[in-house]
Amino acid sequence: MSQQDNTAAPRPRGKWWLAGKTPDYRFTLANERTFLAWIRTALAFMAGAVGIEQFSPQLSSAGLRIGISTMLLLAASSMGFMAWLRWRRNEYAMRLEGKLPYTRALAVVAILMIVLAILLVILLWQGQP
Repeated sequence: MSQQDNTAAPRPRGKWWLAGKTPDYRFTLANERTFLAWIRTALAFMAGAVGIEQFSPQLSSAGLRIGISTMLLLAASSMGFMAWLRWRRNEYAMRLEGKLPYTRALAVVAILMIVLAILLVILLWQGQP
């Protein structure tokens, strides 16, 4: 990767996988592992949504449970798309020997986790006799 290039690669369009030169396979595989980690996180969000909806009916109101489950499912589907987009942009940047693009998605996921944790505390607190 070029050290003097401080500009992010342009957004890939068309047959982006033919642009530039093929990156070192180790970097491509590392990019793929990161993609799969994001997908595993999305699957965990989906499992959490199912678990909250199916296994905690006595804890709180149906509205709060459905709200938390819906938020988790929306987060999971968004993460799946963001994972693919991030993988594609990183792969394209590596092909052009450019700087890897920055993603704000990590901050969004962290904020989402804080909000969900607060909502889960409310859910559990309401379920106490």
